[in-house]
Amino acid sequence: MARIRTIKPEAFVSESLAAVSLTAERTFLGLLTQADDQGRHRDHAAIIAGQLWVLRPEHGPTDVETDLAQLATARLICRYKGPDDKRYLHIVTWHQHQKINRPSKSRLPGCPHHDAPAGATTLIGNVDVMAPSPSPHGMLREDSHEIREPSLNSRDGGDRAGQERFTDSSVRKQGGLRAANVSPQGTDLGPRIMDLGSTPSGGASAPAPDTVSAQQLIAEYAAECAHRPPESVLGHLGREVRKLLGEGITAAHVRAGLARHRAKGLHPSTLPSLVHEAMNAAPKPVPHQAWTNPSNVDAAYGGEL
Repeated sequence: MARIRTIKPEAFVSESLAAVSLTAERTFLGLLTQADDQGRHRDHAAIIAGQLWVLRPEHGPTDVETDLAQLATARLICRYKGPDDKRYLHIVTWHQHQKINRPSKSRLPGCPHHDAPAGATTLIGNVDVMAPSPSPHGMLREDSHEIREPSLNSRDGGDRAGQERFTDSSVRKQGGLRAANVSPQGTDLGPRIMDLGSTPSGGASAPAPDTVSAQQLIAEYAAECAHRPPESVLGHLGREVRKLLGEGITAAHVRAGLARHRAKGLHPSTLPSLVHEAMNAAPKPVPHQAWTNPSNVDAAYGGEL
């Protein structure tokens, strides 16, 4: 019996669906309407062709079998054999996308790869495979794409849940603040993040960072011009300035490049070259002058000779 199901807008930009043919995609969308409330269906190409392609006789059971093979390769469906030796399939992301009000119990056997209870052992071929246990709170399951909030009731994991995520890479992103007291697991030596309002030991504080923004530099540039430049020029310059500041170039060097740009009246795209010139231009050498006796000795030496 067909049912009313949900198709999300994201389905049309799904990379998994884009990996299969259009007919396989149509078969997959049709299976959403034919599967039971647990996302299960008989894996029988002739039955599926009669349900979904009855008015398209050119797409027969052989073509539907090709569609199902593509969907299984893309991991959109899982095909398995039940205890009755009949073939079944289920839609892998069913519970992620379909919200069924009062779902009915499935009459079809569950998938031994996905529906086995936690800790149960299933036989796949000749190999016993342990079904995965439910993920603890705070963990991301790749198959369900669900993120659960960390548990705050645990005395051990809950207390450290918000601290163990501060790795060296995240510390570097936050301006280089390192932990004041790093204790081994199981001990508590106080907070791991320094109080931002306290002064570091030694009496000397770090220099204030350069907080000049691109908007301020462009405002200075426009104020120094005899006539306000066109908005397109200022906008282009603003984008170039933001790129340079984002690379870590100091505002003083950018300001010097803007001064050269204002004097020369060049295209805004030349600003990086002008900043480079201001940063790395070699000083002009003082030309050598041969020594000559002054014509007026008293004026040159102040009458001290």
